[in-house]
Order: sequence, then C-alpha cells, then structure tokens
Amino acid sequence: MEDITIRHAQKLVDEWITTTGVRYFNELTNTAILMEEVGEVARLMARQYGEQSFKGNEGASDLADEMADVLWVLICMANQTGVDLTLALSNNIKKKTERDSTRHRTNQKLKNK
Repeated sequence: MEDITIRHAQKLVDEWITTTGVRYFNELTNTAILMEEVGEVARLMARQYGEQSFKGNEGASDLADEMADVLWVLICMANQTGVDLTLALSNNIKKKTERDSTRHRTNQKLKNK
C-alpha cells in the first residue's frame, strides 16, 4: 500500500465509514471507544516494555495494529467534528517549538539518560 498522508487518511476513513460502516458512531460513543483502544495500547506496553507479564491465557497482540485502532478512532472523531488533523498537527508542532524552544535542553532530568 502507498504512503498515506493524514489528510488522505481522513478521506479514506470517511469513505469507509459512509460505505462499509454505514455511519459514524456519535461523538460520545467514539470518545469511549478511543479510551478503550488507548487502554489496549497501554496494556500491551506494560507487558512488552514494562514490568507486567502476560496472563496465562493472554497472548501478545500486535502493537502496531492496536496503535492503528487508536488512530482510526481519532480520525473518525476529527472527521465528525470538522477537525483538519493535518492543520492541527502542524499548528501543534509550531506551538510546541515556540513554547519549548529551550525548556527540554535545559531540563537536568533529561541530561541523565
């Protein structure tokens, strides 16, 4: 599959929702689904990179797929609320760059690692 831009991803998800998925879940339902998907990523991170182990009947899941689930629901929410994620991310990077231009370089806690 070709590389997908954020803008293109928003279009692809919208096309899928309106043809295969019938309609978007409402915003509150999608918020709950997003939290569920983030929880699945957190569970995997705790077991694969943290100190927790998998339960006896629990196998390792695909972290990339779980992250893609988070991205999917986030894109759904952006589409249904009129957020252009390309523009939002660009503005967010600019904000962080201006706000944190020296903050992290002077943070002593970051120099020890």
